[in-house]
Amino acid sequence: MIELHIDAETGVAELILNNPKAMNSLGEADLAGLSDALDEAAKAHPRALILRGEGKGFCAGRNIKGLNPREDDATDFLANKVTPVLRKIDDFPAPTFAAVHGPCLGVGLGVALACDVVYVAEDAKFGSPFANLGATLDSGGHSLFVERLGTHRAMDLIITGDLISGAEAVRAGLFSRALPAEELLDFARGVAKRAAQGATLAFMASRKLVQDIRDNGTGLWASVDAENIAQGQLCNNEDYYEGFDAFNEKRKPQFKGA
Repeated sequence: MIELHIDAETGVAELILNNPKAMNSLGEADLAGLSDALDEAAKAHPRALILRGEGKGFCAGRNIKGLNPREDDATDFLANKVTPVLRKIDDFPAPTFAAVHGPCLGVGLGVALACDVVYVAEDAKFGSPFANLGATLDSGGHSLFVERLGTHRAMDLIITGDLISGAEAVRAGLFSRALPAEELLDFARGVAKRAAQGATLAFMASRKLVQDIRDNGTGLWASVDAENIAQGQLCNNEDYYEGFDAFNEKRKPQFKGA
């Protein structure tokens, strides 16, 4: 079950994976619901989005209860049900934040890493627990682990099936920040609220620059060129004017995302 709450006052949308009995694992219907909820959220034009899970964990991955592997088309499930949702999160028209506690595995890991910022509980659990299933890491996990941990540590996690804590994951550079579990959601909500009050057009411009480096391996000077163009484009919006006016008038800016 997927829930969507939008706070019109703060401009923050909150998407909740709410099937705690199954540790928020995602089947085909759940992914369709998540896709629809992302569309609904985008239509409401929030200025920030939080993704979180209800219960004891963020998301334990694909819901394989009762799945017959002899009849399963894993490629179709991943390519046509999972990947479009991950891309939709990656392209969401506002800054996105994942608040991750408990297990975050497989498809759940993909959902988290598709967000712009990932805050994790210190005791959250990440890894590749698929060795006992004869399956492999999916949903972008290989890219994440190799890029940030290196090939040897990535293969160690894959072969052993060992899980690492949120605190260890942040120390290794996997995610943004680790916090005590009881402080995680309030912290994420506070940052999302602050982002929603910020210059979101500038944030989106930075996201595009970061994604280009991530996806295309853009080098330093090509990235500098892209930054120059983005900065020039931002000069023609009201938030840019407001930022400079507020600086010169020694007051807090009132950004509107326009």
